[in-house]
Formats: sequence, structure tokens, C-alpha cells
Amino acid sequence: MAKNWAPDTWRGKPALQMPQYPDAERLSAVEDNLRRMPPLVFAGEARSLKRQLARVADGQAFLLQGGDCAESFAEFHPDNIRDTFRVLLQMAVVLTFGATLPVVKVGRMAGQFVKPRSDDFETQGDVTLPSYRGDMVNGIEFTEEARIPDPDRMMQGYNQSASTLNLIRAFAQGGYADLQKVHQWNLGFVQDSPLGERYRDLANRLDETLGFMAACGITAETTPQIRETDFFTAHESLLLPYEQAMTRVDSTTGDWYDTSAHFLWIGDRTRQPDGAHVEFLRGIANPIGIKAGPTTDTDDLLTLIDTLNPDNEAGRLTVITRMGADSVESLLPPLVRTIEREGKKVIWVCDPMHANTEKSANGYKTRPVDRILAEVQGFFAVHAAEGTHAGGVHFEMTGQDVTECTGGAQAITEANLSARYHTHCDPRLNAKQALELAFLLAEILKDGRDSKPSLAQAGG
Repeated sequence: MAKNWAPDTWRGKPALQMPQYPDAERLSAVEDNLRRMPPLVFAGEARSLKRQLARVADGQAFLLQGGDCAESFAEFHPDNIRDTFRVLLQMAVVLTFGATLPVVKVGRMAGQFVKPRSDDFETQGDVTLPSYRGDMVNGIEFTEEARIPDPDRMMQGYNQSASTLNLIRAFAQGGYADLQKVHQWNLGFVQDSPLGERYRDLANRLDETLGFMAACGITAETTPQIRETDFFTAHESLLLPYEQAMTRVDSTTGDWYDTSAHFLWIGDRTRQPDGAHVEFLRGIANPIGIKAGPTTDTDDLLTLIDTLNPDNEAGRLTVITRMGADSVESLLPPLVRTIEREGKKVIWVCDPMHANTEKSANGYKTRPVDRILAEVQGFFAVHAAEGTHAGGVHFEMTGQDVTECTGGAQAITEANLSARYHTHCDPRLNAKQALELAFLLAEILKDGRDSKPSLAQAGG
């Protein structure tokens, strides 16, 4: 257990990006109510994820994180949960085949309701109001009443998270994740895609592999691993009153776990070593992450690693880099070299979304798919040059057919953005764009795998 730590010690630290609730008594009552609610996830599940992430840290697995930029109450629907879950499964199958490594699947789901903002206020015309901070804090409507932080929204977020997790568990264990079914979905994508020829070879080889396995008697009926899958949830640990209320002592180990999600991360705006968010996360036993942007320097990152993972435990800490397509190959190498030299066990993951955001000519916030791919390619190139493991990717995406990111095989243009621009915050990859990137990433992983010397070539 962390020294001199309790679930509330963060309250004595500077807390950035936190809403100011006007009704302190109501906030306290909601926190008390949340403390009495059942956990959303269990300590044993978080430990299972940490064990799988330890394999990622050792170069024996790959991490796929993906999901909504900010979940909303209005779009809460089982079809939306199913569609995002399905795309993540499709991506994982493609990546597993490309890398010949297990893929650890973590969804930005069942809790990603709060967002940091670059400005505390938003102005439209001559009216200035507090910024929208996610549905668990206030409303997106541009009215004075909607923008007041409301603690009761935490209860609604909890209830929606519980329902989402219930459905995800049913999908993961009830046959929906059957590998053969997921592959058939991918074949449909390949047939419909303008880049179908590019993907057909990989899909055909996967089809042959599944056929060979079936001939050997390895089917969904005989092998649970074909029919079921592990799926974990994650969100940014931003709204600390909610996270504290969901933190419980595990009866089997005596450790504290935040039971709101299996995995939590600290954002680029709240990673101050002496800040409240770092203080809170250093004491929970969940696997955790740190976002590292262009302003991250080696000394600060080392301080954060020592604070958050003092025992240098593999699988405990993930560094999620968000450098931008133009900067990743210059800014990332010094961080990687320093962390490797110091012998720190971390997982390196690429978030190619946040530093590649731009505003279109017609005023929409968007992200070009080619720049997202360019940052991923740069991230892999850095790790190949440094001899380190590129451990995973972190996408903001949805299973819905939205038009929020430009480019890709669908060739979405700035003029198309208004057709189905539904995000409550940042632009997301749609289902086809996300799967397209998975196929391209599988090619990168396969090329990297094929370029490694065999044991015989290495003299083994």
C-alpha cells in the first residue's frame, strides 16, 4: 500500500480541471450514496488486467484501447454499446493476426463521462458561460442552468455505467465474441471497402487459419477461448469526488481499488507531480496510465513513474503518448531512451488523436485520418530504432457511422462533416475508419515481425 495515503488525501493537493459545485451539501449526499453502491468492477478483474498488461510490458502482447471521447446520456442505447464493442473486437482480431501476439482489449466505456477543457468558459456571441465538462458534470446545452455543475449527474453516470458493463459482460462471455463471427464481420468490411484488395490477403490467410483450427477440432464448441474474450473498461480519472466514492478495500489483499473501472489514466492537463490527480492514483492498486504530450520532459516523467510505480511493477503503469504526427519522431526518442536507461517498466502506447486535431474551414473540429496514421507510423518507427516494444494504440472511436474525422477509404471531406457530426466533444473515428486503421496497423506489425531475426539468424 502507498505510504501516507488514503482515498481522500488528494483533497489537500491542488486540483485542476475540477468543477465548482454550488451546493456542497448535495455533493456530499451524492458521494455518501455512491459509497453505498455496489462496485462496478472487481479487484480480481483489475488484477487480471494487470497480469495481461505485464505481458505487454515484456513485449509478449499488444494493448488496444478505444472508445468514445465522451460518453453521453442522450446517446445511451444498447445498439451503440454493441456497435462500439463489435468494432473493437474486429480490430483486435486483425491486430492479433498481424502481430501474432495476444491483444488486450480495453474500452473507453462505462465511465468516460468527464472531459478536461482548455478554457473554463465558453463564449457564443455576447454570452459567456462555464464550459461543458461532460455529462457527469453539466449539460451540453448552452444555457446558464444547464452549465451549472450538478452532483446528481454522478448517480446517472454510475447507473449508465452499470448497465453498460452488464451488456459488455454478456457480449464478451455469451457467444457474441466468437472468433468465427468476428472474422465474418471483417470479411464483410473487406468486400465493401475501396481498399478491399489491400486487406483481402490478410483476411484470406486468417480464414485459412480458422479452417485449419476447425479441422483440428479447435472450435467454439470445444474451446472456450474461441467463443469468449476478456474485455476491460477504462476512463480518465478526472472527477475525483466520484473516483474517491467508488474506491474500496479489497477483502482478499487489503489493497485499495477504484471500482469505477479496471484501468484509469491521468490526462496531460492534470499530471502535475504534486497535484491531486497524481496523489489519488498513486494509492489505488488498479493498473493506471499517464498521458504524455509535447510539454512532457524526461525529469517530470521519471518523477511521475517513481511516484505512481515505486516498486517498478510490470503492468502497473502505461505511458500514453500524444505528440502529433509532425513531432512524434523528435519528441518521443528522448523519453524512451531515458526510461529505458533507468530500467523503468512501462508500457508505451500511442494516442494519435489528441495532438492531430484541427478546425475545418466550415468551423468543425476534425482530425485527418492520414495524420492519425502518420503518428502511429512514427511511434512504431521510434520504437524500432530504439529496440523497444511499441506496446499499443489508444483511439477515440465509435461503432456509429459518423462523419467527424476526414479522409480514410470513405474519403470524408470537410464538406461532409456536417452530415453526421454527433460528438459531444472531440471528433471520433467511425467504424470503417477504425477498422481500416487496424488493417494498416496489422501490416506495420507484420512487417516489424518479419524483419526481426529468427533464433537461427541470431545464433540461437
